[in-house]
Amino acid sequence: MRGVRWRRIASQIGRSVTVWAASTVTMLLLAGILPDFRIQSPDGDSATRIAVTAAFGAGAFGLLSALVWPLLVRLLLLVPALVLGLLVFVLNGSLLLIALRINPSGRGEVAPETAVVVAAVMSAVASATGAALAVRDDDAYRRRLYRLADRRRGAGPARPTTYGTVFLQLDGVGHDILLAAAAKGLMPTVAGWLGDRPTHRLTPWRTDWSSQTGASQLGILHGSNHDVPAFRWYEKERGEIMVCNRPTSAAELQHRAVRRTGQGGLLAVDGASRGNLFSGGAEEQALVLSIATLRRGPENRSRSGYFAYFSDPANAVRTVMSFVAEVGREMGQSTRGRIERNRPRVARAGLYPFVRAFATVVERDVVVAAVMGDMLAGRTAVYADLVAYDEVAHHSGPRSRDAEKVLARLDRSLALIANVAEHAPRPYRIVVLSDHGQSPGETFRARYGLGLGELVRAGCGLPVPRKARRTHSGAEARAAVRAALRRPVEEGRAHHRPAHPHSEPLVLASGNLGLISFPDVPHRMSREEIDARHPALLTTLANHPGVGFLLVRSEEHGGLVLGAHGVAVPVGELDDEHPGPLADFGPGAADAVRRTHSFPHTADIMVNSWYDPAEGEVLAFEEQIGSHGGLGGAQAKPFLLSPLDCSAPVGETEELIGAEQVHHVLRRWLDEANGPQVPLPAEEERAA
Repeated sequence: MRGVRWRRIASQIGRSVTVWAASTVTMLLLAGILPDFRIQSPDGDSATRIAVTAAFGAGAFGLLSALVWPLLVRLLLLVPALVLGLLVFVLNGSLLLIALRINPSGRGEVAPETAVVVAAVMSAVASATGAALAVRDDDAYRRRLYRLADRRRGAGPARPTTYGTVFLQLDGVGHDILLAAAAKGLMPTVAGWLGDRPTHRLTPWRTDWSSQTGASQLGILHGSNHDVPAFRWYEKERGEIMVCNRPTSAAELQHRAVRRTGQGGLLAVDGASRGNLFSGGAEEQALVLSIATLRRGPENRSRSGYFAYFSDPANAVRTVMSFVAEVGREMGQSTRGRIERNRPRVARAGLYPFVRAFATVVERDVVVAAVMGDMLAGRTAVYADLVAYDEVAHHSGPRSRDAEKVLARLDRSLALIANVAEHAPRPYRIVVLSDHGQSPGETFRARYGLGLGELVRAGCGLPVPRKARRTHSGAEARAAVRAALRRPVEEGRAHHRPAHPHSEPLVLASGNLGLISFPDVPHRMSREEIDARHPALLTTLANHPGVGFLLVRSEEHGGLVLGAHGVAVPVGELDDEHPGPLADFGPGAADAVRRTHSFPHTADIMVNSWYDPAEGEVLAFEEQIGSHGGLGGAQAKPFLLSPLDCSAPVGETEELIGAEQVHHVLRRWLDEANGPQVPLPAEEERAA
């Protein structure tokens, strides 16, 4: 045992010396290339003295990075995460300036702007060298990964030998998209799991009418997505617009779900929630939107994941460099799309390149690192959301080359996590799932020259502005960026809409699902009331070629589905054999519409866009060419990829329907792994 220990120490010393030597050589090369970086006197020095100066400078820089950097990052958690990213280069350059200043030879000299470049290159070389050496040594690889673990747990009892479970949500990746990517070789890890000797089974499932992350993830993590009719909706009694990716709304929705189910959530026992809208009852949370508005304290560790990752200067430099590269990649891809006149197309200028880079680089790296730390800490259940594909597919299209490249990078993240599982202190089962898919198609505005809001105003006999305000995108990445910047995720002045007599209709969009509410009427208006106030509105909407169907309340029939040419069918009479206006939307559409009709906060008028079953296309009411949120196409068909040693999600002849049923399947798997989840205690439920 003592001999093994000494061999490990010797191996670690050897790797450290190699990394130091690589950094020294890098410093010598940069000193010869960059005119503002000098490690010798103006009169010249011997080769030996130059080498000693470089060796001391590289060693001092490495030591300062190891000792000072984590303290700087912890202090800088008080500033927004994206600002921290921009400061990475400056701080790294400052450490190099200090290292040269304390050099006994007094020969080190570098311009501040050059120091930033030199420090970045040296950190990257050191990281690459260390990683290359560690690959050949399992113990070294494990120790390297342990630096990403959350050390707040401290020393504890021996880790259990029962299975832990990692749930990885690939946001927006549909069932068919995953299969196609695996078949094309874009996702070799997934292809291997499903190959000739499969280790996993792939199960499609069907979303609710509201096929978006808020409804799906709330149901999956907390077991209830009751009264979530869309991504955004208006609640008349509170005079407030609820938006699933607004921190205050997410906190309220989580509170309602906990109160309805009486349970803490999927992750209530030794769980961790990473990069999600909701906590799932986890004790350990990082980058969770529902706690983003809380003051920093023991109960709010939403941004702690940034420290766990950026405390390693090599990680920080690598991620920031990748961030810059991704911004350039998006600009190039957008320019190419304009030159080639790709259709359909939406605007991708402004801040979008930075939002995309945050989702596809920063958030991915931080969340993956947090998951690895959770596994190495031996936690029982981990749920993490990777939003990269969803963000890119919204603007480039679900099957675009841009989106395919993101899928390839996500597969590499899956491979890394699977590799870490081999080094974890307990065995792990890796479950991959999605919350919804995406349906392609041009926007409603691009096809008809006006948005849903203008169509509603025309149907009400109200003036239609020539230049209407564009609808905000519902992409989750935007909320993550705002939370990282500590900016509220609001909808401008539409957060609160005070009711007043004869107020104008409020029109909201969730992908290809539109919601129309009349704020001055305290209850859900009936068809009869709408016709009395605006006789042409329902007819205008139902007969428009871009509208598939409407859902309204009728005083005579209850829920009523309206189609073109005066078709009106009570929801109680609709089923898969007699779908009425829902015929194009496939099996289960009637049940989904019927369930939404039962929600207290369903809008006065629910509008689902036209859907082409032959091409799988919808018309988004938002500025997206890959959309989700309503019925029609791939958006309602996500997937569940589970190990074969988990029980089958459903029977061979059954369908997995709704996020709430997915929650019960995942809970069953945790129970099978001897990790039972417990109901929320009564006193905690009252305090929620």
